[in-house]
Amino acid sequence: MEKIKVGVIGTGFIGPTHIEAIRRLGFVEVVALAETSQEAAEKKAAELGIPKAYGNYREMLQDRDIHVVHNCTPNHLHFAINKEIILAGKHVISEKPLAMNSEESAELLELAEKHGVVHGVNFNYRQHASVQNLHAMVVNGDLGKVNLVHGSYLQDWLLFETDFNWRLAPEVGGKSRAVADIGSHWCDTVQYVTGKRIVEVFADLATVVPVRKKAKNTIATFSAQNIEEQEYEDVSINTEDYASVLVRFEDGARGVLTVSQVSAGRKNRLSFEINGSQSSVFWNQEEPEKLWIGHRDRANEILLADPSLFTPEARSAIHYPGGHNEGWPDALKNMMLNFYSFVRDGKSLKTDKPNFATFEDGHISMCITDAILESNQQQKWVKVQAGKEVLI
Repeated sequence: MEKIKVGVIGTGFIGPTHIEAIRRLGFVEVVALAETSQEAAEKKAAELGIPKAYGNYREMLQDRDIHVVHNCTPNHLHFAINKEIILAGKHVISEKPLAMNSEESAELLELAEKHGVVHGVNFNYRQHASVQNLHAMVVNGDLGKVNLVHGSYLQDWLLFETDFNWRLAPEVGGKSRAVADIGSHWCDTVQYVTGKRIVEVFADLATVVPVRKKAKNTIATFSAQNIEEQEYEDVSINTEDYASVLVRFEDGARGVLTVSQVSAGRKNRLSFEINGSQSSVFWNQEEPEKLWIGHRDRANEILLADPSLFTPEARSAIHYPGGHNEGWPDALKNMMLNFYSFVRDGKSLKTDKPNFATFEDGHISMCITDAILESNQQQKWVKVQAGKEVLI
């Protein structure tokens, strides 16, 4: 069978991780990438061993050999580029957030459905093997009725005043930063696991570092830096470093989320606990092979990821024997495997249920973010306005 051919737009931190995950599939081939200039594109293509390099992504969209395009650009470019990918008749995987606001994401969802393309958003944490197993456990009633969901997503890469990145600028990253960047992952993951939509929020946001020192030369995301060798300029910050959000789910379940990008020692700690009427569970992305299961009337358990111990529904999400731990890159590979298997098998989102996040999930995420921003501004409960056809 001929391989599915792919083009990638944007090769910062996330683009190469998409490429690596795609290459692990075997039946998909990255044939082109696009960057901001021909020189940058050719340099990156040579580094990554990709045959075609485009200094303008629109030229790549005209390549008839390409079936799928990945949008790995900064946030403010997502809407326009996603729209052009759809209009070019290509299937699309977009980084989150899907757009800059819910009006734009609604337009993208409608356009993608109209043109019949397969559309995905890279909410990869739902693709961890233990999360897939937990989802099946909830569906099977192992926890009983879900009553409470609480947790956090904590990072420290913006702890110091000298930490700076394009995500800090609202015109590039969007009106929300910590919530849109990482809180969105938490919301998507817990909604996927529980099968329940977040329908109302009460938020408290804060900018912990109100003025940052921006280096006059570029520093890559998550990179180490030598402070003594840098020259800086002061920049006022208008997006949140921190958020706490009370949430209500569609069936009356309650929850709370804490988001921070200024928590020392926490590198990428997405975690959540679900309290059901029979049992509780806790999962932490930094130790993804472990699932804590809590009981009242017997000893608690630690379930280590092992295909022989997983539910039948989740076994396809784990690819190695127990003790051979799978992590963040493997969850991303699962995202790509599920998306490209869907494409390869000729399935349609109009008739077939996908095992990956779609533009519908991306739109719901944007609606939650908009509601959180409104709640923080008005200091009251705000309903998530995603439309009945989405929330039901």
